[in-house]
Amino acid sequence: MITGEIKAKIDLIWEDFWTGGITNSISVLEQMTYLFFMKLLDDAQQKAESNANLLGTSLVNPTFR
Repeated sequence: MITGEIKAKIDLIWEDFWTGGITNSISVLEQMTYLFFMKLLDDAQQKAESNANLLGTSLVNPTFR
């Protein structure tokens, strides 16, 4: 069973979806998966930009153009 800090964070996320009108758990799962995917893309882009800045080069294959 999930307890403590993680449970509190999950409950806050669920409450945000609920108050936003998404009450179906499958819809919540879809939306959270999309948000995680977008976060991974953003992290990859930031890392690539940071590496390019450190090396003084431009991005060869940017995630976002």
